[in-house]
Amino acid sequence: MRRKSKAVQVAYPAILGALAVALVYLAAVAPAGRWGIVALGGLLPAAAVIDLGMKAGLLCWAGASILSFLLVPDKFCVLLFTALFGLYPMVKSLAEGLKKRPAELLLKLAFFNAAFTLVYLTMAGAVAGSVPKVLGDSLWALYPAANIVFALYDYGFSRLIAVYMNRVRRAAH
Repeated sequence: MRRKSKAVQVAYPAILGALAVALVYLAAVAPAGRWGIVALGGLLPAAAVIDLGMKAGLLCWAGASILSFLLVPDKFCVLLFTALFGLYPMVKSLAEGLKKRPAELLLKLAFFNAAFTLVYLTMAGAVAGSVPKVLGDSLWALYPAANIVFALYDYGFSRLIAVYMNRVRRAAH
């Protein structure tokens, strides 16, 4: 990719971060689908990583996390973005850079379980209230189910990145 100007290197992640804040806010006011809407917000730091690199992704994530904390009334959605979905594109990029499938999978699952545990310990009531009752009542059921859903999310996320790289990015450049 050709070199981007300094203005683009700052403005592009900032615009993507603003869109991420809008999605986190939408998740906070939506009657349902909060996890999915916040997960969708994680695509925006991924676009920054793909187009401009890891620093841009981190800038997008950090800016969106700080602004979400200040502007979004539902801190559960902010925590989901900050600890899990917004940071995951950078972790995914690092893990997939290892080029060793078992190590990649282990790193991704370790990150997910650490982030999910942080979210759960910080806001257990919000987590329990946002998942099916049978899962919210038992950690023994919640963690395996959450890991399966995360693996499906990672697969879908990879497919969306492929679409972005093959269609959206190619059309824009």
